[in-house]
Amino acid sequence: MKLFGPLYQRALVWSRHPKAPALLGGLSFAEAIVFPVMPEVMLAPMCLAQPRRAFRFAGISLLFSLLGAVVGYLLGHYAYEVVKPGLAALGWLTRIEAEVADLRGIVAHSPWRAFWLLVLAGFTPIPLKIFTWASGIVGVPMLPFLAAMLVGRGKRVYLLALVIRVGGERAERALHRWIEHLGWAAMVLLAALVGWLLLRGPAA
Repeated sequence: MKLFGPLYQRALVWSRHPKAPALLGGLSFAEAIVFPVMPEVMLAPMCLAQPRRAFRFAGISLLFSLLGAVVGYLLGHYAYEVVKPGLAALGWLTRIEAEVADLRGIVAHSPWRAFWLLVLAGFTPIPLKIFTWASGIVGVPMLPFLAAMLVGRGKRVYLLALVIRVGGERAERALHRWIEHLGWAAMVLLAALVGWLLLRGPAA
């Protein structure tokens, strides 16, 4: 987050805006395609301010993240070569291509193996756009892709809403303190899952 300080602060300002739910939807949509700030930055203070609407806010974020994921997928599938220089300028190209290599090997064995990879990936600090673009480039079948996006992003936003609704401000502080540790732990699990899926060989 420190790399994107101004955008992070802007998202916090949006969370207090009268039209915050619409802005949350827009941020969730854009983050799945190109925006560098996670929607949880807005979602957490919104849930804290209105705990009874926490799950509604989570639903808005999830819906628009799914719509953005589809757009990112389609751009990856149909416009990758056109936008490649732009992705390189943003510093995302290396990460996208690394994810493409992993997904190609896994999809070649079984498309539904990609589902488990993407589900776990949804809980890592790697931006969602990396996976939406990579899935489109590889051509992960749409059903496993959407199912993985639904579970992977859904568990994040609803867990966040639940934790803040139950624990309030104390829970939000704890979440900010431990989110990086949880994210990197998930990345270790993700790397282990990729290796296991690739070593298993073709599905029977």
